[in-house]
This record gives sequence, structure tokens and C-alpha cells, in this order.
Amino acid sequence: MDALKQTDPEIYDLIRAEERYEIESVRLIPSENYVSRAVLEATGSILTNKYSEGYSGRRYYEGQRYIDQIETIVAARARALFGAAHANVQPYSGSPANLAVYLALLKPGDTLMGLALPHGGHLTHGWAVSATGIFWRAVHYQVDRESQRIDYDAVRDLAKKERPKIIVTGATAYPRQFDFKIFGEIAREVGAFMLADISHIAGLIVAGAHPDAVPYSDVVTTTTHKTLRGPRGAMILCRNEVAEKIDKAVFPGLQGGPHNHTTAAIGVALKEAATPAFKEYGHQIVRNAKAMAEELLAHGFNLVSGGTDNHLILIDLTNKKVIGKKAAQALDRAGIVCNYNTVPYDPRKPFSPSGVRLGTPAVTSRGMGVGEMRQIARWIDEAVAHADDEAALARIKGEVGEMCRRFPAPGITA
Repeated sequence: MDALKQTDPEIYDLIRAEERYEIESVRLIPSENYVSRAVLEATGSILTNKYSEGYSGRRYYEGQRYIDQIETIVAARARALFGAAHANVQPYSGSPANLAVYLALLKPGDTLMGLALPHGGHLTHGWAVSATGIFWRAVHYQVDRESQRIDYDAVRDLAKKERPKIIVTGATAYPRQFDFKIFGEIAREVGAFMLADISHIAGLIVAGAHPDAVPYSDVVTTTTHKTLRGPRGAMILCRNEVAEKIDKAVFPGLQGGPHNHTTAAIGVALKEAATPAFKEYGHQIVRNAKAMAEELLAHGFNLVSGGTDNHLILIDLTNKKVIGKKAAQALDRAGIVCNYNTVPYDPRKPFSPSGVRLGTPAVTSRGMGVGEMRQIARWIDEAVAHADDEAALARIKGEVGEMCRRFPAPGITA
């Protein structure tokens, strides 16, 4: 980055500092990952110079001969990888993708039904502070208080009572698999569209490490980073019957010109995701999460739902006498990066909740395995127990750094 260093040394230094941080720390935020050098190169390419309102072959600007080819290739790769009839690869991120689906399939005031945010859902699944909970009437299903898992009978009862026009399945903090088949059946019973937001688990689905959503859904949305290991973007996959409505909702409904550099980088990531190596990576994510969960349980941690089926672990720290925010900050000082998070039926406020959320996509991308996950869990136990002991946290950070040096960060170090 010689040109950047010369033009803006302040920004250059901060990027380099973040680079070191991503190399030297154990990154356990479930929505983060490492992209390949090829994805980085596409993201930083001259395609950022282009403006391309419209779709391939139907642009409002001339000079799109290469952009059209790129978008056509990327959409074809998305359809092939996920087995979808139609793919729109233009959404800027996951939230606009979900908003586009609602714009396409709902009228203002229609009812949508999704998993409640405090129970692991996403803001755009109809939560009150989101536009999706302002322009549409939202009702929410929850996890069972005892099992902390989705009660599908309760979901069916709520759907029959509220008759939503769209049922949303997917989450940001739910550590178990989704039964998309049952959700699809419920949606058909009440005459609703089914939207599966697979943003967190797209890479696991591609790898065969999580049940597929496409066969049972009218529409599937996903971000392209997280477990899919691409750039910060999104895609909408859908049946042909709703494809035109979806495309019109993305453009011109919500967006102007697509971010062509991101589209190209999505294409690179999709090509990488079609390899046998990626499938092994997806299964290793789950193996790593299960190993970390087992070790945390052995150290007396209370895991929401008792464990995990996917890439994500949610810890209720109430029995450890440490609030989530304090624990997350202590772990960061120890070189272990996670986020504080609400847990189901949390008595605490969202900005200072009872839990922390962990995930294994990024550490798995570095080549870490089950042994490293167990060691990380032991460090978590020690750091939480010594959240006020800066000397102990500094020692753990040194040990974390030593381990990280054995596992190069993809896209950053050779």
C-alpha cells in the first residue's frame, strides 16, 4: 500500500494496526472471517470506478460490456452453488436484502413473523427499532424457556393466530440448526411466503454441514461474508415466480448502482466455496465449535441450549458472576475477541447483557483445530475468572499471540 502510505499516512497506519490486530488475536465474533488474497484484490480493484444502474443487458449507462459479464458470471455461480432458480447479487448488505424482500412481497402494514431479537433473531426480522418493525406489523416467536430452542408447535400456533404474510427464519445468535422443512410447511399452512435468512450459516449449508433452506423457501437472503468467506455484500436467491418483484425491489426500489468491485469479489468467493477444501472447512467449523463448547461446559459455563450445532456458542455468564460486557472487554485485553450479547429471557439491558457470543469461522480459516479450540476455551475460563487482573490478562494475551503466530491469517500473511 505504498500509494496510500504516501497520500494518507494516518489512515495507512490505522489499517496496518488493524492488520496486526487481526493477525495477533483470536477472533471469535461469529460474523467475522478472513477473506483470501484473491477476494481482497477483487474488492480493491478498478471496478470501484464504475457506475452500472440496472441489470446485465439492461443498464442505464453505456460502457458496461465487462460489468455485464462479471455480474452474469457471479449470478450463475450463486444459482449453481445454492441450487436456486434465480439470484440477485446486487444488495449492498444483509439488511437492505431483507428490506427488499419485504418491499417486494408485502404491503405497508402487512404482518411479518420472525424470531425475536432477544432470542437470537435479527433487527431486520421485524424488531421495533428497525424500519422493518415500523413499516410492517411484526409478531415474534421465541425459544422455549426451558430448552432454549425453537418450539415449532408454538411457531405453528402463532402463525395460525396471526396469519402473517411472510415468515422469517434465521438468526444471529441461535446455536442450533433450523428445520427449514417445518418452517416451509407452516408457511404453506397459513398462506405465507417463507423467507430464510441464512446469513450466518450460508457457508455451512454450502459445505453440507447444515440443512439446506432453498428447497423449502420462497426467498433466501444471505450476506456474503461470515461463514461464506467473501466480501461485505449480500445476495437474494428465490423462486422464478417472485424473481421479477425481487429484482425491482432491489433496483430501482431501494438501491442505485451496484458496487461492482464487491460483486466481483463475491464471484471469487463463490468459486472458492465450490471446492472440496471449502466443504471440509465448513465441517471443521462445526467440529471446532462443538469442541469449544464441550470444554467450556467442562469449566462450568452455562451455554444457551446446552451446546451448539453450528458455528456459534452463546454463553450465559450469570453463574460466573460477571456481566457480558465486562467479560468481553477482559477477553479483548487477553487477545480473544468476542461480543457481549443478550441471552433468552435476559433480565439485563441489551447494552449490558448477561452473555457473550463466540464463533469459530475465523479461527477455522486460520487452520486451527479441535486442540486449539480446547485451549482457547481454557483461556476464556481463566480470563473471565480474572477479569480485573491485568497481569493475568496480559500473560494470556502473550500466550494467545504465540499460538496465532503458528497459524497464518489468510489474505494477510503468507
